[in-house]
Amino acid sequence: MLKKRSKTKITQLKVSGGGSQSGEIIQITANIFGMRADRPHTFETSGLGAAIACAVGIGTYSSFNEVAGQTIHTGDSFEPDKQHHALYDQLYKNVHRKMYNGLRPSYKMIRKITNYPN
Repeated sequence: MLKKRSKTKITQLKVSGGGSQSGEIIQITANIFGMRADRPHTFETSGLGAAIACAVGIGTYSSFNEVAGQTIHTGDSFEPDKQHHALYDQLYKNVHRKMYNGLRPSYKMIRKITNYPN
């Protein structure tokens, strides 16, 4: 049986990782969501997160909030283009959602055949 998902409102966009090196990718992300997208000062955030965890683990810092406040900084910010956002929104509402509903029986069959997730 499918569980109904709760709707969570996204309030901030922080884009990191290899793709965040591309300003175009972050701009598209801002356009899709219709909100500002921020890029951290480094795209190597998984390494930074590991270093933060180690710093807390060995007692250099007493909490994650303390070390994060001193090591994580926003780099560039990208504001959405309202016209592009309107286009993405129409594509989502009028194409993607209808495609998903049309494919829903196939997704259920895949789940039945593979027993995933269980």
